[in-house]
Amino acid sequence: MKEQEYRRIEEYMKACMTDAAHDREHVYRVLRAALKIADTEPEADRDILTAACLLHDIGREKQYADPKVCHAEAGAEMARRFLSELGWDEARVSHVSACIFTHRFRKGREPASIEAKILFDADKLDVCGAIGIARTLQYQGRVGEPLYWVDAKGDPLPGDPGEPASFLKEYRKKLSKLYDRFYTPAAAEMAKGRREIAEAFYQAVLQEIHLTD
Repeated sequence: MKEQEYRRIEEYMKACMTDAAHDREHVYRVLRAALKIADTEPEADRDILTAACLLHDIGREKQYADPKVCHAEAGAEMARRFLSELGWDEARVSHVSACIFTHRFRKGREPASIEAKILFDADKLDVCGAIGIARTLQYQGRVGEPLYWVDAKGDPLPGDPGEPASFLKEYRKKLSKLYDRFYTPAAAEMAKGRREIAEAFYQAVLQEIHLTD
């Protein structure tokens, strides 16, 4: 990819990113992780991968405006329009759009190409470890979700599936289960150390909640 083309895609991305948890630095971390994973997957098209990484979260603001909107679907369509206007051919546009469409974990929506799998893994890596927890708390603060809920007796609820949204629920339902869902061996290896950090933080939060309550 030529530098001028990269810069145009990057500037479009920057114009779309208004969320602290999904800001440009998140995008850059995803891109760097994806390129590192791609070093172990020689068949990956780096131009497709780079464009998909840069544009994967551009639909976030539409989801915030309307929670019924899936940011992956919205972003895939936005990327399609932008790259077409940039002069990309239909095959490459569709490839990038498909990567973005499947980067969000949803049953029945599995990433198909190696570029889509790498994007999925790189994005999930940024939800692991200390940065992943910090980003989760940033996001929950924006949408008004608490750290935890208490029952009628004032005891903290543990974060089980039937409870209202909270950090404890998000950790148990999603964050703790990310580590078995990577498509590439490189990403799974990169996530190992982060798992221990995240679990230690979760246990520390639980301990402090019980001490203060």
